[in-house]
Formats: sequence, C-alpha cells, structure tokens
Amino acid sequence: MLVLDAGNALFKFSQPGADPTEKARAELLLKQMEAMGTSAMAVGTRDLTLGLDYLKNGAKGLKMKLLSANLVDKAGKPVFPASTVLTAGGLKVGVIGASPEGPVSDANGQPLAPAVLAEAKRLREKDKADVVVVLAAAPYDVVRKFAAAAEGVDFVIQSHEGRGPGIAYRDGLATLVPSGERGRQLARLELSVDGPGQFRDLASTGQAKEALKNVEANLARAKERLAASKDEAARKALEETVATFETRRAALEKEAQADATGMARTHQLSYTQLGTDAPSDPAVQKLVERVEPPGSGGH
Repeated sequence: MLVLDAGNALFKFSQPGADPTEKARAELLLKQMEAMGTSAMAVGTRDLTLGLDYLKNGAKGLKMKLLSANLVDKAGKPVFPASTVLTAGGLKVGVIGASPEGPVSDANGQPLAPAVLAEAKRLREKDKADVVVVLAAAPYDVVRKFAAAAEGVDFVIQSHEGRGPGIAYRDGLATLVPSGERGRQLARLELSVDGPGQFRDLASTGQAKEALKNVEANLARAKERLAASKDEAARKALEETVATFETRRAALEKEAQADATGMARTHQLSYTQLGTDAPSDPAVQKLVERVEPPGSGGH
C-alpha cells in the first residue's frame, strides 16, 4: 500500500497571517503525515503560505518526498524533485508532483503539461514504471484538460479547490481521481495490474448491468408498440427506436459481461468518511487540541 497526498494540506489559507496557529498546524500535519507513512506529497498553493524556505526546513528529515515537476525558484531552477519511484505489491509506481501554473508564493509554476508529460515519459522509459500517478495540486479545469491528453499517465489525483469525494473519471487517456476535501475523507484506490493497456473501472461494470436492465425494458415496450402499430410512419419511427435500443443493448452487454478476471488492469475507488464514527487516536487528539482547542472556531 502507498499513502500519497495531492497537496494543499498544510495551511488553511494561501496568505500568511490569516491563521494565528498556522505554524503549529503545519508542523503537526507534517509530523502526522510522516507517522502515517505518507510517501509523497505534491506542493500546492496552501503548502507554500509561509514560503519555500519554511516548507523545505519543515520537511527536513522526513521520509515523505515533496514533489513538483513544474515549480521553479526566482532563478528558474527546479525547487523540488519532479518525481519518485515507489514499490507496492511488486509494482514500480512512478509518482509525479504538479503545482499550479504562475506565481505561487515566492516561486513560479511553469506550464504544467509539458513538464509532467516529459517526466512521465522518463519514468516509463528509464525507470520502467508499471504505473504512473500524478499528484496534481492545481485547479480542476487545468487538471481535467491535462488528464484527457496525458500520454503515459494512468491516474491523476487532484486537489486545489476543496472539492468533495466523487467518482474516478476518464475522458481521454488518464483517469482523474478526486481526493476528497479538508481531510474529511480517506480515498482508497485499489489497483489490479495483470497486463498492459488502460485501466478499467470495476464500478462501471455494475453500472452497465443496471443500465442494461433499463434498456431491455424499453426495448421490449418498443417492440410491443411496433407489433401493434398499423400506421407506416409510426412503424418506421418505432423500427428506428428498436434498432437504437438493440445497438445500445449490445454495447452494454459487452461491458456488463466483463469482470475482474477478464480485464488486465482494473481500478476501484472508495472513500472512508472520517466522522464521529471513526474514533480519534487519543494521543493525536491531544496534539490537535493544542492547536485548535475544543469550542474554538476551527475545531
């Protein structure tokens, strides 16, 4: 298992001074991410509230790697490693970090797509990565456009606007994964890698089965109306409807019959809600309450 973070994790606000506990909060979060075994985190706007030097110093000595393929300093030099290669389940997983484009605190984000795609190609060719994941701490619209044409990338996990949990979505080459918001959910992405090709969402098989039931019911009704109709114009329209439903049925049958044993690469996304039914660790709770006492606005 790999524990990854898509960034924007450390501060409530992107401007310094808005939160009187910002330093204590960031320090606590970094320590707890390390304790949870977080392997890598992308660097986002709300990780740089107090600047590059503060983040670098805070992360010194941690095993967790801070990543960004497109963030450079004022001299135009890369600030963090672009990627890292991790091992899980016998697989080599290439993880790339991406930051917002444009000025970010005392750094600058270069165009996201060229930097990340170049790194993905290197991970595939040089490091022979089995799976490539991008941790994208950038706006959703930018990341969605990137994911559609992200050759060599399997998954893009996005954070920036505090979007809630959702489905894993593919409209093109890479699958876009929402990470949840404000630390209220733990997103779990389970992979099965038994061969080449694109990953297929196991949830889509169940969805196809439900859609197939509706199509078959509509097809049966259309056939009944066709058999009873005497009007030529109405019959022609119904024949076209029947043909459309039959084409759709064939496509859904193919999708619904696929299962995990018949697909080389599959993924399944689920969320664990971290509400009152998920008990807090007493020791960690005490540390949290030092930063945000019970009854305070942020608690």
